[in-house]
Amino acid sequence: MPRRPMITPRMIMVITTITTTIITAITITAVITIITITTTNIATTTTITTITPMLMTTSEPAPADAAGGMNADEAAALYRLMTWLSPSFPVGAFSYSSGIEWAVEAGDISDAASLRGWLAAMLGDGSGFCDAVFLAQAHRAATARDHATLREIAELAAAFVPSRERQLETTTQGRAFIEIARSAWASEGLDDMVAACDGAILYPIAVGLVSATHGLPVAPAMHAFLHAVVSNWISAGARLVPLGQTDSQRILAALEADVAATAKRALTASLDDLGSATFRADLASLRHETQYTRLFRS
Repeated sequence: MPRRPMITPRMIMVITTITTTIITAITITAVITIITITTTNIATTTTITTITPMLMTTSEPAPADAAGGMNADEAAALYRLMTWLSPSFPVGAFSYSSGIEWAVEAGDISDAASLRGWLAAMLGDGSGFCDAVFLAQAHRAATARDHATLREIAELAAAFVPSRERQLETTTQGRAFIEIARSAWASEGLDDMVAACDGAILYPIAVGLVSATHGLPVAPAMHAFLHAVVSNWISAGARLVPLGQTDSQRILAALEADVAATAKRALTASLDDLGSATFRADLASLRHETQYTRLFRS
């Protein structure tokens, strides 16, 4: 019977070493294969030693400016526009309906849909567009310190008001806007601009003057102004129809594109582009003067 070979301790050590070497080689080969596949898929030749720091870098928070933060001037501009053109700024806008009260009584406005259509017309083809143009023109004249042009713009704006009540509405708000803004936020040159107008100052002219003397850009000032005007119209309509808060916000959301389009047109318009095609709204502001029951001053 053949004799079995003896396995010595030395032979066990040799076998273990060979096995470990093979396993290590297989592991390294697999890792290299995975790295090769990964780098091929992302179309890069970056080695593993440079990939690791990159991943660590992307996990760190970005600086404030890179994340879209505002500088001090931008923050101050936003703060002032939000304050000046918010419903809480005391210019008395809640007392006026711009003729909407008569339109509700006459049956022209009876629900959320008809209110939305009426306001869209006023905004794009009526007083909304005209006021936006006057704001832009006044802002530019005030920025250039062109007193003569500013006076002409203020006079033309006053001539465009279709009724006595609308004249009362816009001049009262304009005067209040300037007085309160001047009292809380003093600005160099505002008194000279007000004197240059030489007469009653309409609300859009007042917003243009104040924002210009504070160095605020015309585009955000105009968007904030139109938002404030539309919001006040909706507030008046909601009380008169009446409408709920949800319907009011739906109308405001539906008019977002109209506000943007009107602002865009007004920013590039000249005084020669002024004009209104909302005869029914102008008639409403005229007839409101003799309306039997009234909650609003216009």
